[in-house]
Amino acid sequence: MKKLFTVGLAILLLAPSAMARTLTAAQDPWPPFVTTDPNRSGISVELVKAAMATQGYEVEFKNMPWARALDAVSKGNIDLLPATWHTEARTEFLRYSNPYMSNQLTFIKRADDTFKFSSLNDLQGKVVGIVRDYGYGDAFLEATHFDKPAANNLATNLKKLLANRIDLTLEDKIVAQSVMQEEGLDSSQFAFTDQALSTNPLHVTSGKANPDSQMFINAYNKGLDAIKADGTFEKILKKYGIN
Repeated sequence: MKKLFTVGLAILLLAPSAMARTLTAAQDPWPPFVTTDPNRSGISVELVKAAMATQGYEVEFKNMPWARALDAVSKGNIDLLPATWHTEARTEFLRYSNPYMSNQLTFIKRADDTFKFSSLNDLQGKVVGIVRDYGYGDAFLEATHFDKPAANNLATNLKKLLANRIDLTLEDKIVAQSVMQEEGLDSSQFAFTDQALSTNPLHVTSGKANPDSQMFINAYNKGLDAIKADGTFEKILKKYGIN
């Protein structure tokens, strides 16, 4: 009887650590950071899964449009966004992790376009295609001297650019080249401006409406340090051709 009691107590003591809590994460396809390939789910997805695993969490990831994912996380219906740019407006409803990478937000034009970017003044009269609810920065979004029609994704804007429906769009160069390849678009038809609009650090975020959001962000930060220390972080980046 005593032996059975001892075994039962041991099982109870082991149960919390043996049963990892499962979190949900969501984002739109944003290669190579987020993809639709379950075997190569993207840099950001693989990093968040690896970091959270060191802290005893499993992460289930779903692809969904950015605006819907942002709304779901802000309401606490989904736990994490794997790749988020910082904006002051979002700090009202999101908690941010430490940054883990950064993007250079660069204008994309047709290859025969001589446009050069040095400041927002250069966009006078332009039609610049953006992605709905992306964090381009207040100065850009509040500017009124150029038009900013919104689409659901970069692929749509690239096709609009080729069809002369917009003058420019913008995205991180690595992301844009990945999308062009996935969509079967000839990259030689496009060109990038030399100067970027901004450099945006990437963060994992969790909605303040989620009562555990701070705990999740703290866990990610600790996990990020752990995977940098053991080489997992660098290994994931190299898998996607980034040094």
